[in-house]
Amino acid sequence: MPAPSLHRPPRRPHAWAGCLLISQLLVAALWWRYGWALGLPALLASHAPFWWGTMKADSALFSPVLARLPTAAPVVWLTIDDGPSDDTAAMLDLLDAHGAQATFFVVGARAAARPDLVREIVRRGHGLGNHSATHPQAWFWALPPWRIAREVHATQDTLRAIAGVAPCWFRAVVGMANPFVAAALKDAGLTRVAWSARGYDAVRADPRATVARIERGLRPGAIVLLHEGARHGRSVETLALLLQRLDARGYRCVLPETLALLAVTAASPRSASC
Repeated sequence: MPAPSLHRPPRRPHAWAGCLLISQLLVAALWWRYGWALGLPALLASHAPFWWGTMKADSALFSPVLARLPTAAPVVWLTIDDGPSDDTAAMLDLLDAHGAQATFFVVGARAAARPDLVREIVRRGHGLGNHSATHPQAWFWALPPWRIAREVHATQDTLRAIAGVAPCWFRAVVGMANPFVAAALKDAGLTRVAWSARGYDAVRADPRATVARIERGLRPGAIVLLHEGARHGRSVETLALLLQRLDARGYRCVLPETLALLAVTAASPRSASC
C-alpha cells in the first residue's frame, strides 16, 4: 500500500473551539451545582489539555504535526532553524562536502535582509521552511489569531518573492503552537513540523555534548533539530561534528520532498512531494 502523503495541512482548524465550549459548559454546570470546591478543579482540569497541546512540540491536538519520517531506511531529515545568518554560507559548504540535504526553517525578516542567502539555499538543492516573520520567541505561544496569521503569511509572501516558491513546511517558534496556528496553516497550505532528535544547540555551547544528545534520539526517519546563528558562535562547528557522526553511523540526510518512501521491506520506492 502506498505511504500517505507527508504534507498534511489542517483540515478542521476550528474543531478545538467546540470542545472548549462543551468543556466550559460542563464546568459552569458543576460550579453552579457544587460550588467552587468542585468547580475550580474542574476548570483547571478542562484547560490542561489545551496547555499541553500548546506547549508540547509534537502534540497533534490542534493540527497534524510531522515528528518523524515514516521509513525504515537509514535516513534523517536535518532541519536548521533561525536563519539566514552569518553561519548560512559555511553550513551550505559543509552540507555540500558531505552530500547532505537539509531544510532551512527561516525567519521572514531575516530572509528579507539576506535574500541572496535564501536563493543560495535553494540553488544548492536544499529546502525552505517557514519559521515565522519576526521570531517572537517569548510570546509566539500566546499570540492572538490576527498576529499568528501575519507571522505565517508574511513569511510565505517574503519567501515566494525571493525564491519563487513558498514553503510547504512550518515550524512554530520554540515548537509551541497555540490553537490559532492551525487556521493560519490551513490558509497557507502548510504542514507543521516538530522533531525527534535535538541537542539544545541554540543554548548549549559544547558541540560534543550537543551531538551526543542528538545521537541518543537517532532512528531511521528521525527529524533532527539544529539552529544557526547561535550566540555562542559554535553552530557551524556543531553541524560539522554532527555530519561526521551521521556519516560514521551510516545515515543520509534527505528531504521529505525527495525521499523515496519505502515499504517496511524497503523495496518499493515512491516519490513524495508537497
